[in-house]
Amino acid sequence: MLTENNNWYLIEAVNELDSPALVIYPERVTHNIQTAITMTGDENRLRPHIKTNKSPDVIQLLKLAGITKFKCATIAEAELLGLSEAKDVLLAYQPVGPKLKRFVSVIKKYPLSRYACLIDNIDAAREAAKIFAAEGLVVPVYIDVNVGQNRTGIEAGTATVELYIASAALKGIIPIGLHVYDGHLNDSDFTIRKQKCDACFATVTQMQDEIREKGLAEPVIIAGGSPSFSIHSKRENIECSPGTFIYWDKCYSDLCPEQNFLTAALIITRVISLPTKTTLCIDLGHKSVAAENEINRRVYFINAPELKATKQSEEHLIVEAGENHPYKIGDVLYALPQHICPTVALYERAYTVSDHKITGEWTNTARDRKINI
Repeated sequence: MLTENNNWYLIEAVNELDSPALVIYPERVTHNIQTAITMTGDENRLRPHIKTNKSPDVIQLLKLAGITKFKCATIAEAELLGLSEAKDVLLAYQPVGPKLKRFVSVIKKYPLSRYACLIDNIDAAREAAKIFAAEGLVVPVYIDVNVGQNRTGIEAGTATVELYIASAALKGIIPIGLHVYDGHLNDSDFTIRKQKCDACFATVTQMQDEIREKGLAEPVIIAGGSPSFSIHSKRENIECSPGTFIYWDKCYSDLCPEQNFLTAALIITRVISLPTKTTLCIDLGHKSVAAENEINRRVYFINAPELKATKQSEEHLIVEAGENHPYKIGDVLYALPQHICPTVALYERAYTVSDHKITGEWTNTARDRKINI
């Protein structure tokens, strides 16, 4: 098993690699897959979200590890899973308007994959059912349950049960489960995070019981993301759907030290200018790393942890290096993104690194909104 060491990230021929560049360390990706399987105790309980990797190469590694269930958020990701012949695909999104018609096209083009989607209200359920039925389809759906994220989903409790029952009466869809994303549970104190997670989940099992008591088959539960994965992974008879685990990042390394994943994706960047005696300009702008966090929480330089970001524009990042710093034009920095998922979406490809050598490329095929459909 891989372990952390002080120079795991170094690339021997880094001077041949233009910057900024996304680099992936496949052995660490494989480690993370096996760690996730070990945490759940059964690969059949994993339904990894591909929003982080968006890559056919990673999907194949997951399949080789015995994983057959996947989750995605866009039609392009759904199609990528079809192209990869994934057996069971959940579009973790409520498709409406043109997206619903595109979803139908994906379902029909890739019959080897069993597709499902989310619904969270009766109007959307009726519209989806009508379009699916007109195409001769019966599509499994999961009720998207709001347990506090307040982003999408129907309120947990009676409203969820009623929607589940009403959906069961519609032609074109068949409810098979509950989708419970609790991404708002991001307390750094694991004990507090677990207490909140358990309290949310208690309402979910109660709904599951009520639906079964109404004479319907027991709903499948898909629960959690990355912060709650270590909690849900210990429950029985539910599916877990982490996504970031595949590459990991600075945010979750700090927030979830109880999870033994390794950072497996970095950005190679360079010093391109020395604007003042104490500052460096680096080729790492908004277009090269996720920039939704405040300026000092976007990237961490593994080989230069003392550098502090102060300003960023589309192609440039200014960092404070201090008086008499040792940096010069062309110096290579290994940058660990704070948030890897939207960072990957900024790159069409990643370079793979094994044993400190560049070994190939992985395409981030589903970074675009459209592949074929």
